Amino acid sequence: MIRTLVLAGALALAAGLAQADEPIVGNWKTRAGDTAVIARCGGAYCITLKTGKYAGKKIGRLSGAGGSYSGEITDPADDKTYSGSGTISGGSLKMQGCMMQVFCKTQTWTRL
Repeated sequence: MIRTLVLAGALALAAGLAQADEPIVGNWKTRAGDTAVIARCGGAYCITLKTGKYAGKKIGRLSGAGGSYSGEITDPADDKTYSGSGTISGGSLKMQGCMMQVFCKTQTWTRL
């Protein structure tokens, strides 16, 4: 009986760890001081601004795992979409958007 309970607990813990969110998931403070929320959406991670002038606007979709992500990022000021990437280091998220893989802009966001 005890062995069954221990086994069931171990399986539940393993299932929980397998479903653990990636480090990119959560609330982030952008360079402009706005709050961006990054959450799972399908097989990727969607970035939505929650505060500021462009609150409610989806500004990106990234895929990846283990702290390294790539996809598309949209500049909310002009609605232009660029190839993008994000890299987690501690409580920081380095976001980069590039046009033609040559002209790139980088911002560092901090976890809230």
